[in-house]
Amino acid sequence: MAKRTAIIDIGSNSARIVIFERSSRYGFSLICEEKSNVRIAQGAYKNGGYLQPLSINRAFLALQSFKNTAESYGANKILCVATSALRDAPNGKEFTRWIKKTLGIQIKIIDGKREALYGGLAASNLLPVTDAITVDIGGGSSDIALIENGRVTQTHSLNLGTVRLKELFFDGIKENEKAKAFIYEELKSLPENFKGKDIIGIGGSVRSIGEVIMKTLSYPLDQLHGFTYKSAEQKERIEQLIDGNIKTLKKLDINPSRYDTIREGALIFLEIAKYINAENIITSGVGVREGVFLNSFLKSSNYKFPAHINPSIVNIMDRFSNILIKKTLQDKRSYAKRLFELFEDRFDLKLTHLSEIQNALNISNIGRDISVYGSHKHSFYIASAELNYGFTHEQIILISTLLATKKNGKTKKFVYEKYRELLPKKEILHWYSFIYKLSLILGERTKKTYCNFSYENQTLTIETDGSLYLARESIKSLKKPKSFAINIKDKTAIPKNSL
Repeated sequence: MAKRTAIIDIGSNSARIVIFERSSRYGFSLICEEKSNVRIAQGAYKNGGYLQPLSINRAFLALQSFKNTAESYGANKILCVATSALRDAPNGKEFTRWIKKTLGIQIKIIDGKREALYGGLAASNLLPVTDAITVDIGGGSSDIALIENGRVTQTHSLNLGTVRLKELFFDGIKENEKAKAFIYEELKSLPENFKGKDIIGIGGSVRSIGEVIMKTLSYPLDQLHGFTYKSAEQKERIEQLIDGNIKTLKKLDINPSRYDTIREGALIFLEIAKYINAENIITSGVGVREGVFLNSFLKSSNYKFPAHINPSIVNIMDRFSNILIKKTLQDKRSYAKRLFELFEDRFDLKLTHLSEIQNALNISNIGRDISVYGSHKHSFYIASAELNYGFTHEQIILISTLLATKKNGKTKKFVYEKYRELLPKKEILHWYSFIYKLSLILGERTKKTYCNFSYENQTLTIETDGSLYLARESIKSLKKPKSFAINIKDKTAIPKNSL
């Protein structure tokens, strides 16, 4: 696959370009994103679906700019897809031929099921979900995928979109009840097995809803992808968006570019959520564009990241991790596992958190690429920003907090206070920080050698056939989560014939 791939997505409402750079077999990063509110479907649904001249001109100019962007970034490949507006338009194919001739961009018009598949492919790989239903609300359609055991098993497309609804029911006198009846009739076509408690919301309208709820809750982590909330608890807030006027939307800090479609999007989303009995809403920052990329990127691995691979971790290691981390990583992960198992039952630790400790060890020194001084602070900010795929927000903050652990093994107070609602209890977090820091010290202060741990009579014994001379002082300075002794048995010795 090309090292840099540009994906262009032409929706009914907006067109976007994203550029992904591949860093390794399973590592990639987003290096560019641009958007244009082309409104290519504007006026179409009132005119037999035909694309209108002003919309066509806006789309051409946006695509021309996107091509320039792709070339300036050195993209080796451009993949361009178009969704409901072009597939519904009688002059859609004429438009794609014109673009191919004038700009050299090959536009692939995809049907609703393919659109749903791409959204489901992105969500199932880049969100920590096993079973869920994705709902991608666009300007002309809402495309739905059923995810079971981490894979897309079924897709469906509904003729429900924000622009479509706006032109049919909201341009002029608002006709909420007629719009609801229209939505309900369309939902009857949804297969009966599309029911579930977890719904993944994709698209600009759903992201806007998530942003409003995050602000209302004073949510501590500024990351929309993966933000989860209870449908029943936020129903009134979503209804407030549906019924709100411009003044209300301003008060809720909605992006002005969403004013003309957010109410329609919120109405569609709320009605779909009710219809499929959704309890938990997971906000997705990925969708069709990421799905198109992953459809190519993961082709040789059956369109799925292996179970032990997290693309965010891989990408961070590709970009930041130094030789020291890679040489000692296996030892550090092994130390953490054995220490965790030693303390797990004694102090009520949760085995599910071992993976977060080991992932923190995977990227433990990434902050040193910025500066050795205060590297743990840099590591925290890099991780909290870059661990955006495949983790819950709780996992992101726990890993980042472990990276911010001070030399003495304690968590910075301001970090714990800010992210308290996403972190384990303080005493449990102290254990995780201690295990993380001790594993780090042992991995970096010793050569690869035999190392064993035991815990008896309130004493942790570390036994090795090498020298732990440099590690002793660091271990001694660690703040232990409980009162116990640390006994080190090693081969530290001074040669007999020394001066």
